[in-house]
Amino acid sequence: MTLLALGINHKTATVAVRERVAFTPTQLESALGELRGVPQVREAAVLSTCNRTELYCVTESSGERLILDWLSHFHGLPVDDLTSCAYHYHDNDAARHLMRVAVGLDSMVLGEPQILGQLKEAYQSARLASGLGGELELLFQHTFSVAKQVRTRTGIGQNPVSVAYAAVSLASRIFDDFGRSRALLIGAGETIELVARHLREAGVRNMIVANRTRERAEVLAREFNAEAISLSEIPDALVRSDIVISSTAAPLPILGKGMAERALKKRRHRPIFMVDIAVPRDIEPEVGDLDDVFLYTVDDLNEVIQENRRHRQAAADQAESLIEHGVSVWLHERRIRSGGELIRRYRDQADELRRHSEQQAMARLARGEDPEEVVRILAHQLTNRMLHRPTVSLREASGSERRDLLAAAEALLLDSSSIKP
Repeated sequence: MTLLALGINHKTATVAVRERVAFTPTQLESALGELRGVPQVREAAVLSTCNRTELYCVTESSGERLILDWLSHFHGLPVDDLTSCAYHYHDNDAARHLMRVAVGLDSMVLGEPQILGQLKEAYQSARLASGLGGELELLFQHTFSVAKQVRTRTGIGQNPVSVAYAAVSLASRIFDDFGRSRALLIGAGETIELVARHLREAGVRNMIVANRTRERAEVLAREFNAEAISLSEIPDALVRSDIVISSTAAPLPILGKGMAERALKKRRHRPIFMVDIAVPRDIEPEVGDLDDVFLYTVDDLNEVIQENRRHRQAAADQAESLIEHGVSVWLHERRIRSGGELIRRYRDQADELRRHSEQQAMARLARGEDPEEVVRILAHQLTNRMLHRPTVSLREASGSERRDLLAAAEALLLDSSSIKP
């Protein structure tokens, strides 16, 4: 069986492709069930964020193409379009990739902390969907352990920086008097909470939180002394807002070009700065065509992110070293588990031979045969049965000049010091 990591991310696919391949929370349960039903897939987990969609599977070696076809079919995307931007890793490389993802080394913002929480959610979803077996369970648990080591032993988590921080940082560069701006935040999840926190630290005091569930908006608004509204009230709030930052899990855009045009007219064309962090996008791309709107997506935050990357590179180098050690430890544990499975199968086979020989011996004793003769026959039969398959394999190895097998057999079978008379 092969450990496979297959996916797309911000480095291989545009936001237009990523939003088509993303799994919404409502899709995830059915998707995991379908993926587990793909022939040759034994275990499966799905990680889907604004910057990546990745499938982690235990599969037979020929299962990769079937998984790619399934992903294409599930999202209604031509498989060739997906193949052109997908990447895949196997076994050690797959484990290394997952660990790099967990500590933020593969993120747009180097070392960003949110991805570990998202990965833990993906792990829990896979567990609830019965997608995890021994292989992925061991890998995820070990990955979380390595991520904890990286966070505690390197500076990669100091002064946390995220896409939310990058969005606020970019906005602060555009407005001369940033603190007097009013911000409309669409969504009420972890990303928007981070945005609100960074805005407050940057001096912004006037904030509006819009969410599908008004009660959730009110919870977040109370923390930041902000105004809470429902999504239906966004058109009115847009008129009063200088900054719009959106991050929801909505499958369709929330803010369209017509809504923005009407708001700009009432604002007498005072400009609005917008950042759409969501994938799929919350703001129609056509909104960016308006003269008085400055619309950015997660792909446009690269300048801020590169600056952050330079500051964290030294810590990243330390993290890479810890990950390499983590991969070695995982591989060692995996080999032990693999050897344990082989030992179990070998012992089961030996036990079956023992039971069969014992039954025959007991039957002879029941017929009144001489016990000494029964014991001799038992020992002879058991020895022959135990040695038959190894003997055949040794002859075949000799005929094929498989010196590696012969050397292994000698090490395994001829340790005379362990044989006691």
